[in-house]
Amino acid sequence: MSQYSDEARLARLGYKQEFKRHFTPLEVFGISFSIIGIFPSIASVLVYALPNGGPVALVWGWALCAFFLMFITMALAELGSAAPTSGGLYYWSHKYAPPKWKNFLSWICAYSNTMGNIASVASTDWGCAVQLLAAVSIGSNLTYVPTTAHIFGVYAALLFTHGFVASMATRVLARLQTVFIALNVLLCLAIIIAVPAATPSEFRNPASYAFGGFTNLNGWPNGFAFILSFLAPLWSIGAFDSSLHMSEEATNASIAVPWAMMGACGIGGILGWAINVALAFCMGRDIEDIMSDPIGQPMATIFFNSFGQRGTLAIWSVVVFMQWLMGADMAAACSRQIFAFARDGGLPLSRYLYRMNARTHTPVNCVWFACGTSLLLGLLAFAGPAAIGAVFSLVPTGQFVAYSIPIACRFFGGAEWVPGPFSLGRWGFPVALVALIWMAFSIVILMFPTTPAVDSADMNYTALVLGGWLLLCVAYYYFPRYGGVHWFTGPVANIDDVRPESGGAESAESVDEKVKFEQE
Repeated sequence: MSQYSDEARLARLGYKQEFKRHFTPLEVFGISFSIIGIFPSIASVLVYALPNGGPVALVWGWALCAFFLMFITMALAELGSAAPTSGGLYYWSHKYAPPKWKNFLSWICAYSNTMGNIASVASTDWGCAVQLLAAVSIGSNLTYVPTTAHIFGVYAALLFTHGFVASMATRVLARLQTVFIALNVLLCLAIIIAVPAATPSEFRNPASYAFGGFTNLNGWPNGFAFILSFLAPLWSIGAFDSSLHMSEEATNASIAVPWAMMGACGIGGILGWAINVALAFCMGRDIEDIMSDPIGQPMATIFFNSFGQRGTLAIWSVVVFMQWLMGADMAAACSRQIFAFARDGGLPLSRYLYRMNARTHTPVNCVWFACGTSLLLGLLAFAGPAAIGAVFSLVPTGQFVAYSIPIACRFFGGAEWVPGPFSLGRWGFPVALVALIWMAFSIVILMFPTTPAVDSADMNYTALVLGGWLLLCVAYYYFPRYGGVHWFTGPVANIDDVRPESGGAESAESVDEKVKFEQE
């Protein structure tokens, strides 16, 4: 499919082509697959799985969540094929919602998506900072124990580097994705093979323990502890909508985007399950010792037991680098969603955010806005481990709110549905219903604290941060005189808008004429 076909489709959605379409279908898949970053992601959130089920959480918790996440992905893929735009979720919400609620639901969806994406940037970079300092601890023979201030300093530096990379030209970002795909797959295969081969006999577990061993360190009943372990897979296989936010930089977007989302989620789920099985066989049985080890990072501790100091540092350096790549791609995807919302005037600083850099043709202001907001979100770490844990929980909860609204609106809003090249047909409704039920269930369980004996240190701040954010969004929307209810009208067509920096705009009809000419 030609570039003009993509431009014509975007024009029919009301937007002119402002990005350069340099992402091939494989590279669109690459950005979602890179952001999922299976092994680095598992390493970042292993701390939430091990104490809430141990091997059972790793193996069966992951499998269960991966299965249901595919329903969400398929439901979103249909929408992404029908209307591939960087704004995606809130655009669909406005398009399919009942007329009375179009603006409000689009507003809530957009702000939830923005929050979830920024939390993704923050949690990815925080995980990378922890991993990097874990390597320092291993290199110092465990004499160095990182403090929160140290981690935050590294975190800030990582955000700066990601702001720089995400501001690069689209062509450069696109070409990097093939490298990212290869590195991710090779790292996963290396871990699956190397960990069982290198683990000493005293740390090897029988199949009965790997598939049935259960550890509960936090005090909840075993069944509920297992459910709380879902944060690990829900975060790890999250943000698969990132391909959607690159729609306006993709060729053949209406086909490439849905298959990229499903491919990333499906392949990520399978590879992640294989890694978790390998870990369950090779981590020993003293999970409490793994959690309390001075290294401060459970996966690094498992590696240290299997590979020793030098081997761990060699492999861990690759893990840290892959986590860094995840952060770079997440910052890029997040900036595109912010750009789309600013284009429609939905953010307070929209006039400054809706600007395309003349040299790179990327939304540089949006990139630095995402990184700067993530830096502020990272300050929660100084309130304790539970507070920074809320940033990880905000990723699936914020995104699930944003995902649920357009999926529900499509089936219950009453608007006409015109499918794109990818369609589930009559299976669309049952798939969407399962997705909605699973997301509602997940949002509820992710609000619970890590232990029933709650104090300020163990409190789950997710409800506070998510609830506070949504209340602010509603208050801003209904604020007298200046609130969004007085001026926000949802997606704003700019196809007839001429801007000097963009060189003018073409109408949908003129772009369609080019398509017809090419076809003839």
